[in-house]
Amino acid sequence: MALLVISFIAGALTVLAPCILPLLPVIIGGSISESGNKFKPYIITGSLALSIVLFTLLLKASTAFISVSPSFWTTVSGLILIVFSVTMIFPGIWEKVASRFSFSQAGNRWLAQGSKKGGVVGDVVMGLALGPVFSSCSPTYFVILATVLPASFLLGLVYLISYSLGLSIVLLMISLLGQKFALRLGKLSDPEGWFKKIIGLLFLIVGLAILTGVDKKVESFLVERGFDFTGIEHKLLEQTEKKDMMGSDMRDKSSFPDYVEITNPSGFVNTEPIQIADFVGKKVILIDFMTYSCINCQRTFPYLNEWYEKYKDDGLVIIGIHTPEFAFEREIDNVKVAMEKEGIQFPIVLDNDYGTWRAYGNKYWPRKYLIDVDGKIVYDHIGEGKYDETEEKIVELLSELNDRKIEIEKGELTEKDEVDFSKVKTRETYLGANRVEYLANLPNTTCLNASCSYFSSGNLKLNTFELQGQWKLESEEAILESETGSIFIRFSSNKVNLVAGGDSSAQIYLDGQLISKESSGKEVIDSKVSFTNHDLYNLVDLQGNYGEHLLEIRLIDGEFQGFAFTFG
Repeated sequence: MALLVISFIAGALTVLAPCILPLLPVIIGGSISESGNKFKPYIITGSLALSIVLFTLLLKASTAFISVSPSFWTTVSGLILIVFSVTMIFPGIWEKVASRFSFSQAGNRWLAQGSKKGGVVGDVVMGLALGPVFSSCSPTYFVILATVLPASFLLGLVYLISYSLGLSIVLLMISLLGQKFALRLGKLSDPEGWFKKIIGLLFLIVGLAILTGVDKKVESFLVERGFDFTGIEHKLLEQTEKKDMMGSDMRDKSSFPDYVEITNPSGFVNTEPIQIADFVGKKVILIDFMTYSCINCQRTFPYLNEWYEKYKDDGLVIIGIHTPEFAFEREIDNVKVAMEKEGIQFPIVLDNDYGTWRAYGNKYWPRKYLIDVDGKIVYDHIGEGKYDETEEKIVELLSELNDRKIEIEKGELTEKDEVDFSKVKTRETYLGANRVEYLANLPNTTCLNASCSYFSSGNLKLNTFELQGQWKLESEEAILESETGSIFIRFSSNKVNLVAGGDSSAQIYLDGQLISKESSGKEVIDSKVSFTNHDLYNLVDLQGNYGEHLLEIRLIDGEFQGFAFTFG
């Protein structure tokens, strides 16, 4: 029930999301372009809400559509908006086109009538065209898409409708206010007059902005200045998750949920095949959802290793549920190499098909659950931090298991080196076509999932990146196809990490100079890094001096694949 309410609130807040604000003029303009049609706002916003639901179900119904880049849908939306702009600026042009091409006379005539006379067809098409764009700006939406729908179609559908209603109701209110304003303009809002042509020009500007990626630059501009309401959703989701997991009465064990068994494992590392049931009643069990190239997970590994070493003889068992973010993390040999590198000796279960992830309703890397002697989940922590609190809970449960007081053992780790995320201004940045957002010099959208030449502008804005050389953007990664090339990114943080692989080497430049030893990440030696295994590489470490800088990764030989930047 809580997620149902959050879904509605999330839909309403989406109107204020940085990626939506540039599109609001289209909704308002489309609603007031014909002030005499009082039903126009209802039709457009209703069609948009319907489009979000249908688009989401389409993604879940067919894996063929899941692999289609999100930029494809925004391109389609941009083209449709441009078509509408032409019919508004030049009302007679579409009818001339329709008469010229007889193969589509009926469809063209309907669209022309819809755009010219304010008919239902044009309004519906406009609303449907914007659905895929409006459905990509809320963390709650992705929670519904990734976890609720697979677990329960009907429940997910209810949440999805709630999200769409929240969004469409706020948009409707905005549209009705705009139409009320247009009514006062009288003849200025004549469908054949200059007012509609101005709105058509507005459609053209927004459509071109979507096609060229300018809307993303506007989004970045707003985010840099703190105008991002998705943080409210993240907090609501996290609080709701913890409340659902822990129950309403923390002191009554009957309120805690039972553990959930490992589901459809794809392999095991550091152990023979195991189940949680093997340890219930005998051990205190710490379940840790992880993936090896995740920097947030990597920062927790030393704490897991220390707890396992200190308390395994007292009855602690840690089970890592390795749920991959990238395809290369599905390979068991890659996982084995990574676990050995991190010094992890406790059991690891490969969760390649997200079976256990979904069974726990999880949405985060990392996430820790503590299971007591009775098989109850009595502790749940999302993300990094709270290491002292987690250890105290481990010791409390071990004392219960052993029926004697277990003391906290002094270790070498402290929480003093935690990341100050308030000073990290740059978000995780993906390089692959499916999730690329901040690529400043993308030649055109046809370069997604294709090979193209890239040229650096030499004038990067904060939180954007550029490529130089011949690159192919696959679904998950950017692949260098020329002998040499570069990646430039302007960031604001203390550390920069890159998920990458291949068999190549690169020189690292910071602010135009070869990076110094003092600012080099742990994988950088003499300003140079070798990319071999598919892994996360720490390239920059400013020793706590958070700030804005320009990083260049100058690739000088070999094969290279880049997946994502992370910052700390």
